[in-house]
Amino acid sequence: MLQALSDEAMDDDPEADISQVSSPASLPAISLLSPKAMETAGLIIKFEEGKREKMALKLRQEMQEKLVAEVASSESEQLKRFEEFMELKQRQEYQTMRDMMDRETKESIGRQEKLKEEQRHRMKILNLRLREAEQQRVREAELERQRQAEGRERLRNLNTIQEEILQLNQLLDLSSQTKADLPAASLSSLSTRGNQLCSQVSEVVRKTAEGEFPSMDDMTAAERALHEMRALIRLMQEEVAKTQEKKKKEQEQEEEHRKQVELQAQQEAQKKLLKTIFAYCPSGLQNSAEDSTLKWYKELQESAAQCAQSIEQLSTTKDAQIKKLKLELQKAATIPVSQISSNSGSQLREIFDKIDKLLSGKAVVSGGRSVSTSHHPQGLDFVSYKLAEKFVKQGEEEVASHHEAAFPIAVVASGIWELHPRVGEFILAHLHTKCPYAVPHYPPMKEGTTVEDYQRILGYRVHDSGVEGQDSFLKRMSGMIRLYAAIIQLRWPYGSKQGSAPHGLNHGWRWLAQMLNMEPLADITATLLFDFLEVCGHALMRQYQVQFWKLILLLKDEYFQRIEAVTTTGQMGSVIRLKQFLELIFANGFLTLITVSVII
Repeated sequence: MLQALSDEAMDDDPEADISQVSSPASLPAISLLSPKAMETAGLIIKFEEGKREKMALKLRQEMQEKLVAEVASSESEQLKRFEEFMELKQRQEYQTMRDMMDRETKESIGRQEKLKEEQRHRMKILNLRLREAEQQRVREAELERQRQAEGRERLRNLNTIQEEILQLNQLLDLSSQTKADLPAASLSSLSTRGNQLCSQVSEVVRKTAEGEFPSMDDMTAAERALHEMRALIRLMQEEVAKTQEKKKKEQEQEEEHRKQVELQAQQEAQKKLLKTIFAYCPSGLQNSAEDSTLKWYKELQESAAQCAQSIEQLSTTKDAQIKKLKLELQKAATIPVSQISSNSGSQLREIFDKIDKLLSGKAVVSGGRSVSTSHHPQGLDFVSYKLAEKFVKQGEEEVASHHEAAFPIAVVASGIWELHPRVGEFILAHLHTKCPYAVPHYPPMKEGTTVEDYQRILGYRVHDSGVEGQDSFLKRMSGMIRLYAAIIQLRWPYGSKQGSAPHGLNHGWRWLAQMLNMEPLADITATLLFDFLEVCGHALMRQYQVQFWKLILLLKDEYFQRIEAVTTTGQMGSVIRLKQFLELIFANGFLTLITVSVII
């Protein structure tokens, strides 16, 4: 390749051709010089030829280098073009491949979407079929339930029919055995037909004993038998009614005569009772309780005050540990009482045991921690005081809103009172402080006492905004009296102690007698008497019998007039309630008190 390029270069260079043409040795000439000169001339010629050859060689070298450089440059350019071509080709192939992959991706996505759409369609169809199948199953189940319900209903109706037919047949048998006012032949035929109808129904019932429900035909036959049995009974009753009509008139006349005699006897007895009661009643009424009652009241207040003073160190302590113990003891004492309600049921025994353990010095769990009254010297007094306060507060709030809660709270309080008498004394002290009418005691206003302080002594709540309303006051007093009336008649049913209750019905009798010996207070006396008698009137009646009725008669005929005399028009609600209650008692006798006790 280099030789070809060299030939091309020589063809392009005319000087090279000229030098080559002129370079051949000249034709031999005739030598005119000396040998020395000839030799010198020859050397010069050789030197010039060598120089020319060198120049030509140098020129050829330069040409050769130039050709090499041009070839290298050409090759480099060609290599660059080749690389650019290859890069272009790669980009084209890459682009082609990318386009092909994009097409395949789009086609794949399209196929996937199509498959998804087909899947959704299949799922929709499947869901529809499943829904239809479920609906069909539900319909079948509903039909089956309906069939079972109808069958059970028919079975119940059949049993009812059988029961009624048997009862009617027993009535026929009883009439025949007692020889009612009917001919023997008629009674015998009725009894025979009744037995036949019972046999028919029993045959139908016997089929159902094998696990099958009675059919409509069976029900029709049973109902037909029932109608026929009823017709037999009506026939018998009509015949009996005809034969007894004459006797009934005679009995009515005798009954009327007997009622007149009883009415006269009752009026005579009431007159005797009035004479007996008035013989024992003082002519005037008191404004305060008896001296013995006031002494008892003051002793209870002093005992509670001493206890409050002894636990003051525990109540007002600033020691964090003792303060924490105080809060835990208070929670352990008050939370169980708060849990007592009219639907406590079986929880009452658990609540009672927890309170009893706490008062006995044993450890109880409260708020996830164990606490005991033995952890502090004043622990037992503190718990007893706070427990009694909580019982009274429950009467003031819970019983006032829900009258039926008086009995579950009272039965627990009575049981605790029996085992721990000090708690009972504190209950009375707190009760007398918040409701002095439970003594009964009408505290007089002492000299120097402000109106607000005197209202607090009377049991009113006095706030910065003023004194509470009369309705709220009476509601609280009612709740506490109802709790007290329930306590005096109840005992803890699981106790092992024998003997009378720690604070029994004798205290209720004393309270009622002293209330009727004191001048009535407007609105208050009528409310408290009604609440007290509604709760424990039945228990007092069973205990004191005739003496109780004497007291109630005194209340109705004498004391009630005094209540009406001190009552204004706007305070007649409680008076009307008491009046209706007393009228109901005397209209229906002791049954009223029993009914009221059961309802409560």
